[in-house]
Amino acid sequence: MNGRVIAGRYELSTVIGQGGMGQVWTGYDGRLDRRVAVKLLRPDHMAAATAADEMRRRFVRECRVTAQVSHPGLVTVHDAGSDGDDLYLVMQYVEGADLADHLAEHDPYPWEWAAAIAAQLCAVLAAVHAVPIVHRDLKPRNVMVKPDGTITVLDLGVASVLDTDTTRLTHTGSPIGSPAYMAPEQAMGGAVGPYTDLYALGVLLHELLSGNVPFAGSTALGVLHRHLYEPPLPVRQLRPEVPEQLETLVLRLLSKDPQHRPSHAQEVYEQLAPLLPGRGAPAPLGPLDPTRPFLRPHAPWPDRAGSPAPVPHRATPTVVVDRPDVAAAVDEVKRLLGEGSITRAVDILGGILPAAAAEHGEHSPVVRILRKQYATTLMDDGQYRRALPELRRLADDRAAEAGMGDPQTLQYRYDAAQCLEQLGEPAAALDEYRAVLPYYENRHVAGADQSRAFDIRHRIGHLLLAIGDHAAGQQQLQSLLYDTERLYGPAHPSALGLRRALDRQRQFRPS
Repeated sequence: MNGRVIAGRYELSTVIGQGGMGQVWTGYDGRLDRRVAVKLLRPDHMAAATAADEMRRRFVRECRVTAQVSHPGLVTVHDAGSDGDDLYLVMQYVEGADLADHLAEHDPYPWEWAAAIAAQLCAVLAAVHAVPIVHRDLKPRNVMVKPDGTITVLDLGVASVLDTDTTRLTHTGSPIGSPAYMAPEQAMGGAVGPYTDLYALGVLLHELLSGNVPFAGSTALGVLHRHLYEPPLPVRQLRPEVPEQLETLVLRLLSKDPQHRPSHAQEVYEQLAPLLPGRGAPAPLGPLDPTRPFLRPHAPWPDRAGSPAPVPHRATPTVVVDRPDVAAAVDEVKRLLGEGSITRAVDILGGILPAAAAEHGEHSPVVRILRKQYATTLMDDGQYRRALPELRRLADDRAAEAGMGDPQTLQYRYDAAQCLEQLGEPAAALDEYRAVLPYYENRHVAGADQSRAFDIRHRIGHLLLAIGDHAAGQQQLQSLLYDTERLYGPAHPSALGLRRALDRQRQFRPS
């Protein structure tokens, strides 16, 4: 018994998981009289002092974004915050076994079970990627198999707190994640996207079918090198009874080039669907059978026939504004943003925009100010899919008035490129960044900005790595390092980070 109480409410009991990212405890919520799981993270232990505060800020933001995802296959997050030097995340306590233990207890793992697990994971990933969020650390230890055979995914958003596409928050500059499940673009420090999670799903599926991950080794560097350059062993060479179409799917998921993998989780699910058990199939063998949700959907747990029905999801209320008081709405939005209530601010802005356009005109200054605030707030809330069309409309309108090189036009297009990057569309993001870069580099253009130009070049390098063009990505980052050292000196933090990234990539070159 630990006895420590977090946030005056959650009493910690015993450690049930521990790793480089922190500890997971069983706990007791004294206010609601229920068992919970509490994850503790120590930013000062995992990042340089200058990055610890940034990690805390990202933690709050990621918790807010992940709270937008509602899916029965995701662990429910009850609370989050900081307590002393620790960041804490309070989650539902999930009964069952994690997938690593489940695999160890059932060797060889029935291929039907593997297909059922992968199909359930596809349903979760489709919901997560729609937000969009990238899990970044999908592995058996982050998947629970419950007594009714359903799976629950853990640690959504946590890896994102510790890693960002362009900033490494560890002392060593190493990529965050588990090497055995890490996609090539993630290992190289490239931009991540839904395609990164699909690669991890391929590794996990290969492990369930064969009993081992496709790429193992005595060192993390050796494992990552194999991810980059070695082809995986087809699982039917180890298990001939595995259906050929399942083997083909695993090999597609494990493609080195993200563009050769399935386009999204829904596509993977559709390919798994014919392999899932249907009506007339044998009844599940017992608890923790992952085929049960397909054979007997929504049936009670084997040992809980009297368990209550799940609480239905409550739809988000629609904000209706009859006669908009724009000034009052803007004041309320400012107040809410000051309090950190970004989602409520988004609702107000989204509700007042159509009425304001009807009253003042679509292209009026009032509406444009509201639309700009709406797009900015959507991005702050992680709602990139909704922000993108708003930014494109703003960019087009501004360009028509002031030209493509206008600083505000460039800002809108830069923000749109960020949205595309976050949405897992690296090729489209590359095109947008490349289109605006010359304006920031041209000293004779009003929007010229050397620091922004360096930032864009950095992002282009990571996106090139993400689409598998390693040579161009490394050349881009090497050129950026030269210019950074020339302008700021070799000891500048940006130069040090670029040098570490390039050194890591050189280690992965084929011998």
